[in-house]
Amino acid sequence: MTPADRRQTMLAGPIVPTILTLAAPNVVNVAMQSLVSISDSWFVAQLGLIDLAALALVFPAQMALGQMSAGAMGGGISSSVARALGGGNRAAAEAAAAHALVIALGMAALFAIVLVGFGRPIYDSLGGSGAALDRAVAFSTVLFLGCFAHWLSNTLASVLRGTGDMKTPGYAFVVGSIVQIPLTGTLTLGWFGMPKLGIVGPAASAVISFSLSGLWMLSRLVGRNAALRLHWPKDGFEWRFFRDILKVGLIACLVVILTNGTVLMVTGLVGRAGDAAIAGYGIGSRLEYMMVPISFGIGAALTAMVGTSIGARQYARARRVAWIGAFMAGGIAAAIGITVAIAPDLWLGLFTHHPGALASGRIYLHTVGPVYGFFGLAMALYFASQGTGEMIWPVAANLTRIVIAICGSLLALDVLGWGLPGMFAFVALGIVSFATVLAFSTTRPAWRGTT
Repeated sequence: MTPADRRQTMLAGPIVPTILTLAAPNVVNVAMQSLVSISDSWFVAQLGLIDLAALALVFPAQMALGQMSAGAMGGGISSSVARALGGGNRAAAEAAAAHALVIALGMAALFAIVLVGFGRPIYDSLGGSGAALDRAVAFSTVLFLGCFAHWLSNTLASVLRGTGDMKTPGYAFVVGSIVQIPLTGTLTLGWFGMPKLGIVGPAASAVISFSLSGLWMLSRLVGRNAALRLHWPKDGFEWRFFRDILKVGLIACLVVILTNGTVLMVTGLVGRAGDAAIAGYGIGSRLEYMMVPISFGIGAALTAMVGTSIGARQYARARRVAWIGAFMAGGIAAAIGITVAIAPDLWLGLFTHHPGALASGRIYLHTVGPVYGFFGLAMALYFASQGTGEMIWPVAANLTRIVIAICGSLLALDVLGWGLPGMFAFVALGIVSFATVLAFSTTRPAWRGTT
C-alpha cells in the first residue's frame, strides 16, 4: 500500500477494520516485548538472587526508557508527521522526521548522563546495596550508554507509524525480539562457548537487537520509494518543528513520570501495612502496568488516524476514531479486570503463595479490577489526544488521578481508618476520574477545530 493509499484509508476507510489492521502489528510487538521482559528475568534468575535484585533496581528506569522513547516522545513524533501528511504537506512531514532524530539524540544523551553519571546514588536511594548495587550499576551502564539504539529505533518507528505504516516497525521489533531472547541467554549464561557476561548480558543484547531493528527501519526511510525520505532539512533546522513535536512529547514524558510516581507513592503508603502488603500490591499493580502496552497496541493506531484526520480538518471523524478505539481498548481491559476481580488468584498465584501477599493482592484486585475498563479507555483516549497535538487535558487528567488516589489514600488510612480496602477504593476512584476528564476533553476546541 502506497503512502497515499494509507492516508486515504485513514481518512475515509471503515473505522473498526482500519484500527484493527493498523493495531495488529503493534499488538504482536507488545506480546513479543512482554516475552523479552519475562525471559530477561528468567535468565538473570539463573545467576542468583543478587543479580535478580540488581535487575529489579534498574527496572523502573528501563521502563521509563521504553515508555518515553516509544509512547511519549514517540507519540509526539507520530502526531507531528500524521498531522502534516493529513494536511497534504509532505515537506513538513519530512522536516518533522529530521527534527525528531535530533530530539532522539538529545534525549538519549540525557538518559546516558543521568543514569550512567548518577546511576549509583539513584539505585542506592532505591534500596540497593553491596553486590546488588554494583551489578545494577554494571547493567545500567551498558544499557544506558547504548540507549541511543532504543531512542533512534523507536523514533524511526514513530515516524513510520505517523505515515500509517504500522507493519514495518511491527516486523522490525518482532524480529528484533526473536533475536534478542536467545542472544540474552547466550551472553548472560555463556552458551555456545561465548563469554559469560552475567548481569550485563541482557543489557548488551537489548542494545544489539534495537540497533538491528533501527537499521531495518532506516532502510525504509532512505530509498526512492520511501513513505518519507530522511534528509537534511532544506531550510535547516527550525524551532517551529521542534516545538510541534515537543509540545506533545515533553508533556507526554511528564505524564509517564506522573503515572509511575502515582504507583510509587501508593506503594509507600501500602508499606505501612508491612512487606507482605507491598508484595501483594506490587503484583496487582504489575497487571495495571500491562494495561499500558495493551492500550498502546490500539493507541498507536489512534495517534496516526486522529492526527491524519485533524491535519485534514476532519474533526468529526477524529472524534469517532478516538471513541471507537477507546471502547475497543476499554473492553479488552474490562474483560481482564473483571476476570481477576472474580478470581484474583489466577494472576496472584503466578507469583506468590504467601498468605499475607495474597490477602493484600486480593483486596487490590477485588477493588480496582472492576474499573480496569476505565483505565483502558483512558489510555486509548490519551494516545488519541496525542494526535490532536494538544496535551493539556491528559496532564490534567493524570493530576486529578494522583490527587484523588494519594489524598484519598491518606484520608482512608489516617482519618477514616478504612485500611487497605478504603485506600484501594480511592485508587479505583482516581482511575475513574482519569477516564472522565479525558472523555470530557474530546468536547474541547482541539477536537472541534475551534479556538
